[in-house]
This record gives sequence, C-alpha cells and structure tokens, in this order.
Amino acid sequence: MGHDRSLAVGEESVEILHPHWKTLVGPIALTFLVVAALLAGEVLIPSGTWQAIARLVLGGVAIVLLVWWLMVPFLVWRTTVYEVTTRRMRIRDGIITRNGRDIPLSRITDVSFRKGILDRLLGCGTLVVESAGEHGELTLTEIPRVERVSALLFQLVEDERLRESRAQPDQDDDRPDRRRRS
Repeated sequence: MGHDRSLAVGEESVEILHPHWKTLVGPIALTFLVVAALLAGEVLIPSGTWQAIARLVLGGVAIVLLVWWLMVPFLVWRTTVYEVTTRRMRIRDGIITRNGRDIPLSRITDVSFRKGILDRLLGCGTLVVESAGEHGELTLTEIPRVERVSALLFQLVEDERLRESRAQPDQDDDRPDRRRRS
C-alpha cells in the first residue's frame, strides 16, 4: 500500500470509517417498493396501442426513482469518510463537490458517544467530539463500533498531548521571576 499524499510527514492513518450500513436500509426498502410497483404496473397495463408507450413511461419513472432513492444515498454513504490519523481527525464527504474538515487531535477537548436501543443491536452510534475553537462540537451519526472509535480517539488525543508536552522545553525556568537564586 502506498503512502497517502494528503497526510503530513510522520502522520499515519489509524482508522478509516464510512457511516454504518443501516443508513442504506431505507433506500433498499424503497427500491423493493419501486420494483414491486413497476411489476404491478406492467401486469395492470391494459393491452392496446398505448401499451408500449405506457411501459416505457413506467420504466422511465422507475429508473428515475431508483437513481434518486437508491443510488444517491449509496453514493453519499460511499463518499462519506471519517478518518482518524495519529495527528488529526479528518471528515470528507460529497459526491460531486468534495468537502473536508480536519480537527487536530491537540484541539479535541472531549470525546463522547450515544447509543440508542437499535444502535446497540446493530453496533453503531453517535460520536460527539468537542474541540477548542469556533466550531465547538461536532456530532457524527451512524458511526460503526462507536465505543471502540471513541476509546481509540481518546487514546490518540492523550498520546498527542504527551508528545507535545515532551516536545516543549520547560518554559518556567526561563522566566526571570522563577530563576533559582544561588
């Protein structure tokens, strides 16, 4: 596997996630309804001179509905990516226009999650990340294995804080009022 050029030097990808598959259950159910309606319409179209045109119109409407109700949600699901690296949390989404948001781990102040009954059964939930800055709280819904992701993110935030504290020299000794007197 090659190095991702969008990562900084020394940065490594730790976890890459898409929203949970349950986001596609509704569109798939609508797909079955559209196909059932299409088949029922094909059977109920009376024979005659307009039968071919009616079938074409019905098929065209079914294709448009399938693209709108299945393909668009699938593409949104597929192009939405949550990535946790050793230095930041990256969010990318968009089918035609790409949107991105990066939150440095050093700016994250709190990580929490919520899981409802259905979320507990399916193994997903809502991840809430609070960061210092003007955007404040970020809520990510339908995160698979949300408890594990929350724990991982918390650990990476703590590792980043330790790394930064080791990288900074002790600045208290440089102040004139804190110098040792001999």
